Amino acid sequence: WVKENFEPAVQSFNNGGTELEVQMDYTADRLSVKNAKFAAGYDAVCLFVNDTADAETLWILSMAGVKLIAMRCAGFDRVDIKTAKTFGIPSPASARVKMADFTLDSSLMGIDIHGKKVGVLGTGKIGQILCRIITGFGADLLAYDVYPSDAVKEMGGEYVTKEEIFKTCDVIFLMMPLLPATKHTINLEVLPLLKKGVILINTSRGGLIDTPALVSGLQSGIIGGCGLDVYENEADYFFQDWSGKAVSDNLLTTLLGSNRVVMTPHQAFFTRDAIDKIVSTTIENFNNYSSGLRGKDLPNSI
Repeated sequence: WVKENFEPAVQSFNNGGTELEVQMDYTADRLSVKNAKFAAGYDAVCLFVNDTADAETLWILSMAGVKLIAMRCAGFDRVDIKTAKTFGIPSPASARVKMADFTLDSSLMGIDIHGKKVGVLGTGKIGQILCRIITGFGADLLAYDVYPSDAVKEMGGEYVTKEEIFKTCDVIFLMMPLLPATKHTINLEVLPLLKKGVILINTSRGGLIDTPALVSGLQSGIIGGCGLDVYENEADYFFQDWSGKAVSDNLLTTLLGSNRVVMTPHQAFFTRDAIDKIVSTTIENFNNYSSGLRGKDLPNSI
């Protein structure tokens, strides 16, 4: 979808009479320390969810002359932001909101949301839209975020502790970014705290859930069902063609074979509107950087 959607948008932008002319080349390879040197001669690289921009890779990119990392996704957990800033490489992200709809489109059958307690961990832009959808179903909305949102409070949401959500909620949505503080939010120590039969939904980042703990919770019945669009070890499998090969990841095959798990390969973002927004925002990021905007003046900068 990348070349198919970016090529006409780039051509249209270049025909628009702006001073900046965007020339974009495409590769199926994922960025890593092994291939970062091939970015030499480019002003920017455009990354997706499973590209790795760790400290060593960023050093190579910096030495190669790369000045900008444009993310065509909202998440940035695989980018060492601190190192990027040290090297003076801004990393504007794409803004997406459509993903919130997907979390309910793929929810598991078995209960009505109306009248149930639903917990949302993470109430940023996408989380707030999800909260609005949930309240429309007549659910009792509980939320947790280190930065509570007035908008969520105004729609009837109540901010409580994570422990309160674990203990009382029938459905829990994980909507946080993947950070050291949020990694493995669902783990073996959390399982005894969960309301028995809870349904977990994760469309954010796979690393929010410790997968062995998830499998244990499903097998014991503590977790009644799970909807996943992400998986913490997805890099080797998602966005790859495995139709003619055997999957050697036992945890992944266990999840795929469970009748209490609905799993999709990181496709929650994949709508026409979202793709158009990713393309337009990425090109806008190029143009803003080219016009001299830096730091806080650069829109979408992480």
